[in-house]
Amino acid sequence: MSASQMTVAVVGTGYVGLTTGVALAYLGHHIIAIDKDPRKIELLSKYQSPIHEKGLQELLTTARSKITVTPDYEPAAEADVIIIAVGTPPKQNGEADTRFVEAAARDIASVLKADRDYVVVVKSTVPIGSNRRVASVIEKVLAERGVVTRVTFASNPEFLREGMALHDTLYPDRIVIGSEKDQAISTLRKMYQPLLEQTFDAPSFLPRPASFPLPPLITTDPTSAEMIKYAANAFLAVKISFINEVAGLCEKVGADVLEVARGMGLDSRIGPKFLQAGLGWGGSCFPKDTQALQAIAGEYGYTLPIIHASREVNARQRVLVLEKLQSALKVLRGRTITVLGMAFKPGTDDVRDSPGMELMQVLLERGVHVRGHDPIAIENARNMLADMDIKWCEDVEESMKEADAILIATDWPEYKHLPWNDLVKHMKTPVIVDARNILSHYDFDGNVNYIGVGR
Repeated sequence: MSASQMTVAVVGTGYVGLTTGVALAYLGHHIIAIDKDPRKIELLSKYQSPIHEKGLQELLTTARSKITVTPDYEPAAEADVIIIAVGTPPKQNGEADTRFVEAAARDIASVLKADRDYVVVVKSTVPIGSNRRVASVIEKVLAERGVVTRVTFASNPEFLREGMALHDTLYPDRIVIGSEKDQAISTLRKMYQPLLEQTFDAPSFLPRPASFPLPPLITTDPTSAEMIKYAANAFLAVKISFINEVAGLCEKVGADVLEVARGMGLDSRIGPKFLQAGLGWGGSCFPKDTQALQAIAGEYGYTLPIIHASREVNARQRVLVLEKLQSALKVLRGRTITVLGMAFKPGTDDVRDSPGMELMQVLLERGVHVRGHDPIAIENARNMLADMDIKWCEDVEESMKEADAILIATDWPEYKHLPWNDLVKHMKTPVIVDARNILSHYDFDGNVNYIGVGR
């Protein structure tokens, strides 16, 4: 079994599954992409990416000969490695819902062949102990079928940033494998060998970073691997909430949070990443994972006050931005406000738990005429808020005409480089609430009321 000849089945073609599968195909593995969503199957069968992710369409086209797309599980029986990468949405109590993971496990077990070697990998973000649960589900189904085969299990969490997911897959900080079986670790080491040794030719559109160090392989037990994922996301969420809390004090005392963050970030123990004050975090990971970690702690009668506080600060940031608008305009009802940015961050079309989306809904409740623009995510936003009276604008300049205020909710580069002094001339009142501080160094004319965060 060479690193370039493995057959890998990936169950689920969302952000994690599709990025992982396409990257592994580019590295030379044959990928069986399994998904029950007819829309995704139709698009992927034409080698069209169903999501917006930098470089994904190009890499999908490049690696297409190595990818088989199917709604059926039978082809997974020929795989060496089977990766479960389905969604784990939150339950009402905050716990991650593992129904789709367990359903995938049952479907996998229903097709496995006798007297074969398989490694089943859980890449979905799952509660502690889920690796053991997946193993028991598969072993139960195999026993019911009377099939005797050799299956080992591993937890292999992902650490992907949406908008940078392919970059993070090809050039990872680390690869974590949690398993109690040497066979699983050995197989996954072979699968990831091109990444661990960086022996692959870097795509021209995703070049290898200069002086990129070889990523370490962390091998541990499944429970620790599952906890590493939650702990990493929770820490990053805390870091963002921390600088947002500092930003509030900066406004009170007259300090500039950008300068504070710059001075902090130069400390090698802290680093500059995730110290951007603004609307806070959203998306599919930080909100869900911090909530799930709290739920896990609750099962053991344990509290996580720092993580709890980070969630409170994150929610407060959105309220504070509305207060800035209220202070500038005095009366919101009847005003026209343009929200720039529906995606929860630049580089993606993901609008899940997007601050911009939430603010639009609150503004509507307060009687505001709301306009929305996003360079990539406007279709997803429109679909999610289809029953709301929002004017969706394809042209960013058109969206600002006769507006009472502009609210920048996503730090898209496109917004940073607009001719702002020309555009504000067409507004009713030149109020700009820059909730991402992307225009912090722009030279505005004197009549523009520019409001940042923490400044």
